[in-house]
Amino acid sequence: MTTAIAAALLLAAGAAGAMIGIYRNSMETTAQRSQLVKLSGRSCTRGGSGGALRIELGKRTSECSYRTPVLGRDLEIAATERLLSGTPKALQRKVFLGLVLRAGGGARYQLAVYPVQRKVQLRKTLSDGTVKYLDVEKSVSGVKGVNQDNQLRLSAINATSGEKHGNCRLLAFVGGKLVAEAADAGAADLSGRASGVSVGSTASATGAQASVDNVVVRVPSPF
Repeated sequence: MTTAIAAALLLAAGAAGAMIGIYRNSMETTAQRSQLVKLSGRSCTRGGSGGALRIELGKRTSECSYRTPVLGRDLEIAATERLLSGTPKALQRKVFLGLVLRAGGGARYQLAVYPVQRKVQLRKTLSDGTVKYLDVEKSVSGVKGVNQDNQLRLSAINATSGEKHGNCRLLAFVGGKLVAEAADAGAADLSGRASGVSVGSTASATGAQASVDNVVVRVPSPF
């Protein structure tokens, strides 16, 4: 799916509602996995096996993220992600699996899910590195542990009318269940348009390993 097609569809986008899939990647082949391009991360190793993209963090690296080919403001991204048992045990509790939207210039919205802690965070990171926690939920039963599938989904859609015009509504799902949400009146702070996946920690996560599968990007239905 090209950026031009995504942009055309986004012109008709309004408030969150029915979503239309415009990009799907099952990660079954090397060519499919190569469609996800490195977005950020000091030392990131990628590979593939078992029909999934595998990511490993290297030295002095706290996070690695990879973007899809789809750029846009109002998007929803979904993926199946696993924290792999190859991650050092001392690190596993600290590692999160993530989705990012409106990424660019170091800024982004992010869903961060901690498989061992069963914690969910909705974050907004500004270009200067400031992190704002828009919602934090603990003991989320739908979050799965090491080597288990976590079906994640994040949408970020601006209101186009009414009192909340220009505000971004963020919805985060785990296993199909809404687990976190927020309304951001400062949506204009983020000018990036990249969508992607991520894995990391708040500190160095050398040796962290994760897999990504079944990536889908959607736009709001214009109908």
